[in-house]
Amino acid sequence: MTTGWEAAVEAQIRSAQERGEFDNLPGAGKPIPGRDLPYDEGWWIRSFLEREQLPGDLLLPTPLQLRRRIEKLPAEVRDLPTEESVRAYVAALNAEVVAWLRTPTGPRVVVRPVNADDTVRDWRAARERAAAERVTAAAEPAPPATATPPRRRPWWPWRRR
Repeated sequence: MTTGWEAAVEAQIRSAQERGEFDNLPGAGKPIPGRDLPYDEGWWIRSFLEREQLPGDLLLPTPLQLRRRIEKLPAEVRDLPTEESVRAYVAALNAEVVAWLRTPTGPRVVVRPVNADDTVRDWRAARERAAAERVTAAAEPAPPATATPPRRRPWWPWRRR
């Protein structure tokens, strides 16, 4: 026996089926993803990160996020155009580190501010290295063109020539 509310819902579903609103839905006829996998309590957060295309680093506690950012610092400042922008980036990162040091939360992990002078020195060295590589790549002569094309192997590998 159905109640009035259930009957109204069933009527809406039936009319939507007649209009074809359930036809050609994405995933129709396909198995449910992860059905054969064992149960995992964190399935919903993993699916959220995949769906929203977010990095897993966002789930780390603050000190580990800071450590990871400090480790990635050379790669992050590599493309910055000026020394002032590198110093500003390091200053912003150091401000976050100092703010965490004042009121630490999360696990006890050693996190220290970054030396801006060392970062600028490494940034300059990387830029000089990249410039030197560009100059040597431009100075290398092109390989000479061969007059005859290379000999092709036959498509049947079991026969000898």
